[in-house]
Amino acid sequence: MKTKQLKQIFKATALALCLSSAMTTFAVAQPKDEVVAVVDNSIILRSDLAQGVAEISHQLQKQNQTVPPQQFLEQQALEQLIIRQAQLEQVKRYNIRPDEKSLNDAVLKVARDSGSTSLEAFQQKLDAMAPNTYASLRNRIAEDLALNRLRQQVVTSRIQITDQDVKNFLNTPQGQALLGSQVHVLHLRVSGENAEQIATQVKQELNNSNDIQAISKKYSTSGIKVEAADMGVRSLSEIPAELAARVTTLQPGQTSELIPVADGVHVLKLLERKGGEQKALVPQYLTRHILIQPSEVVSPENAKQMIDSLYSRLQQGEDFTVLASTFSNDTGSARDGGSLGWVSPGVMVPEFEQQMKSTPVGQFSKPFQSQFGWHILQVSETRQQDMTEEYQERMARQLLGERQFDAELDSWLRETRSNAYVEIKDPQLDPKRNR
Repeated sequence: MKTKQLKQIFKATALALCLSSAMTTFAVAQPKDEVVAVVDNSIILRSDLAQGVAEISHQLQKQNQTVPPQQFLEQQALEQLIIRQAQLEQVKRYNIRPDEKSLNDAVLKVARDSGSTSLEAFQQKLDAMAPNTYASLRNRIAEDLALNRLRQQVVTSRIQITDQDVKNFLNTPQGQALLGSQVHVLHLRVSGENAEQIATQVKQELNNSNDIQAISKKYSTSGIKVEAADMGVRSLSEIPAELAARVTTLQPGQTSELIPVADGVHVLKLLERKGGEQKALVPQYLTRHILIQPSEVVSPENAKQMIDSLYSRLQQGEDFTVLASTFSNDTGSARDGGSLGWVSPGVMVPEFEQQMKSTPVGQFSKPFQSQFGWHILQVSETRQQDMTEEYQERMARQLLGERQFDAELDSWLRETRSNAYVEIKDPQLDPKRNR
């Protein structure tokens, strides 16, 4: 097998492998632990390497790929562990941690994919296999969430897209496809264990058939969920930007590449494209909010008590503007009585957007929690705003950013690896000593 192909498999995230590895690596006899490498202020143990090799071998076998010689496999697995640990050092340096809700949601998704309906049942299932399996898996997922946030923050900051870049793109044929197009799209979403592998087969079927219900039925199992939808003819502005950007590159009859996102792997097929000057009319909400954030001096319990107290004061008739100015931890909006101005869908985190859409005009929401803390919001007014030009520019930036992301990520990972202090203790694992 070519080294490049192996590296693609080694880059598979732990969120995709963690469940299968939990069911395989803990059954492998663990070797006597010793330090095989030092990375900055951390170490990699022989047991870490054994688990990494077991995960990769397991994944290769499930994909009917040839497993390479043990020494080569160990060297490549160790290299990926070194790169991972170098990133985790940055996670610790910047104190990046997933919030409890995001972590619970991620673990629960893995639990449901494995047939468990609750975290408690999932914990019992895993710990019955081996003690502390659930805690180890949860920690692994927490690390992955933190790593993903680190990569998004760092790599996105490295991507520079100028207004002229956007203008030039919109003048290309592909860019012109963004201007007022309507599309008829078939949409399949694959989630569960080995979602990407199954999505590859789904894509092949979709290349030759438009019967998405038959495809869904064929590939859905107890461990895999394949959801199918005929999205009908709609404006590109009505499709999520990350999906719409992929549709613009297709010709009628073509199927998109796999689109891996947080909720699964998406596959799209363009049936028809219609021109026209369709306007992107977007609902907007004139919104203000109060934010209370937990901190070193405010515990999560105290933050909840504070937001509940403010909610009671609002119910008793106190002025929202005064309370926001006095107590909100969002200093930018607090200076203006909590005002966020006109907010469009897709700008705020999902919890905030859901409350914003469901809160009647003139009323304020009950306290709700997001990754930033506890909120109360009020919608003063709504409107339909013509966002055609802004939407086209945003989608162009999305597409241009996606084009640059992988290259910038690889560049940053190489820099992270080269800047890390690394000492490989076992000469057999050091490629430089085995040339």
